[in-house]
Amino acid sequence: MTDYEIFEAGDVVLQSGLTYRKAKLAYKTYGTLNAAKSNVIVYPTSYGAQHTDTEWMIGTDKALDPSKYFIIIPNKFGNGLSSSPSNTPAPFDRGRYPHFTMTDNVRVQERLLREVFGIERVALVYGFSMGAQQAFHWGALFPDKVERIAPVCGSAKTARHNFVFLEGVKAALTADPAWQDGYFATQPLRGLRAMGRIYAGWALSQDFYREELYLKLGFSSLEDFLISGWEANFQRRDTNDLLAMLWTWQHADISANELYGGDLAKALAAITARAIVMPSETDLYFRVEDNRREVAKMPNAELRPIPSIWGHRAGNPTQNPEDARFLNDALRELLAS
Repeated sequence: MTDYEIFEAGDVVLQSGLTYRKAKLAYKTYGTLNAAKSNVIVYPTSYGAQHTDTEWMIGTDKALDPSKYFIIIPNKFGNGLSSSPSNTPAPFDRGRYPHFTMTDNVRVQERLLREVFGIERVALVYGFSMGAQQAFHWGALFPDKVERIAPVCGSAKTARHNFVFLEGVKAALTADPAWQDGYFATQPLRGLRAMGRIYAGWALSQDFYREELYLKLGFSSLEDFLISGWEANFQRRDTNDLLAMLWTWQHADISANELYGGDLAKALAAITARAIVMPSETDLYFRVEDNRREVAKMPNAELRPIPSIWGHRAGNPTQNPEDARFLNDALRELLAS
């Protein structure tokens, strides 16, 4: 049994020029669409995440309130539920998977809303990390359809340093002996453990480790945190899927399409949606300065950094009530505007 629906998107011509045949977009909805179809919130998934990992932000006591809003979580292509290397038949399975850009993702999501629900306007696109990148893409690709965006710990274009960080993750995975002929035939357990340890140093800040906050999360030592909290973190996902999502992340760019021809300033200026952009003050790869430069070119945007020592994880504060309150307060304010 599954708790989600499938949008049969048919044959999708990707930005690469390849056609992905019989594309499937997995999604889950929360709440009820009102008669005016004006209460829609799109909440895209982040790296390695499926809808079950992110729905904790939805609740009647939270800004994403299903008693008021019709919330849709579309599962990103490559995440194992939507079309991915792990569920694509030959000849495009595993290492032959035709990559989906963020633009490809968002354009199919827009079709889902329009073709299945008749939705022409979106009240809010909210997302964390890669979900934030999708929020930026929604604002740039469909400026007449999006009223508000709230990107959290993400960027309109992946920065060069962010790209290099991901090269380190990729190198750790593909150094495993299971990497053969451009794909993983079996799960690379050594590579996944190495990936988890690399991620542990990037996803949380120096201040987080200085204060030993991992002890307050129930871990008995730093090594316990690295093994139980990070080495096992990505092993629940297919590694070919992880590489596909990593490629999408590295190539995220709201201007890399026929609308803007690579002109990032033009793409940012086209985002007319009311925006609160929320980086974490201590994020090591989605930096406040990158967002500051982007917001400066957006006509209706505010930069509101999260005052947190939780690094990138401040934007996904499942174990951090203070940062969760910050996000919910900002979302309530944005939705009331």
